[in-house]
Amino acid sequence: MCETCGCNITPGNRHLVEPGGKHAHTHDGHAAVAVLQNLLHENDHQAEHNRAHFDRARVLAVNLMSSPGSGKTALLEATIDALGGALGIAVVEGDLETENDANRIRAKGVPAVQISTGSACHLDAHMVHDALHAMDLVGIDIVFIENVGNLVCPASFDLGHHLNVTLLSVTEGDDKPAKYPVMFRAADLMLLSKSDLLSVLDDFRPQSAETALRNLANEAPVIALSARSGAGMDAWLAWLHDVLAAHRAHLRGGETTQPTVRSDGVHAHRHGASAAEAAPQ
Repeated sequence: MCETCGCNITPGNRHLVEPGGKHAHTHDGHAAVAVLQNLLHENDHQAEHNRAHFDRARVLAVNLMSSPGSGKTALLEATIDALGGALGIAVVEGDLETENDANRIRAKGVPAVQISTGSACHLDAHMVHDALHAMDLVGIDIVFIENVGNLVCPASFDLGHHLNVTLLSVTEGDDKPAKYPVMFRAADLMLLSKSDLLSVLDDFRPQSAETALRNLANEAPVIALSARSGAGMDAWLAWLHDVLAAHRAHLRGGETTQPTVRSDGVHAHRHGASAAEAAPQ
């Protein structure tokens, strides 16, 4: 649970602790730790429900995480264009305010549901559940959940997704995996976004960023790409096709997708699919 910035109570779970809510009162009437534990339990329970919903629809749910301005929405726009309708895509957008990003996705002809989190700096499973009520998954292959821009809190919340993709813009610094280990340890794929700017940046070394990731004992693939130039997009699309195929094979085997909770509390959803890697371009 997020214990860093006091954002544990969100628009999605507030009903649980308001007067009359399931956890409005703890056993001793005021214990904050018990409240947080209860909210975590409720979030994980809702996440399992969300994941089962995705699995019944044979939909792969991908959680996109990054700092603000790293290019998540631009990546989705470029992905929609590159796929050309080959896969059914839907998007859940998370921002504190506005529908700006959702409108950009809708302009591409793809359904998008906006979640406005208010003061909450991350999405939680309850918010995603509410968004699913407004989303028709018929004909959808992949739901992208664009989380709120933040390198701390989003990684601590299971949304009911299957895979985490963490974007690291080359404008941010190649030491970010070392500085924000929880976020990057949770990544099933690290994308080095805005790679077209590497030619004018002399302080970002892709190999250093990858080394920082490996130092977290994370063997996730690393793809350098540019939504603007298209460099690396083929490797990204190949990864998507690979993990979607692995997910469907997993479901055909009669298994339900359950999260693996690591010792640090991070939820990981591994499929074991091979993934394409690309050198910085």
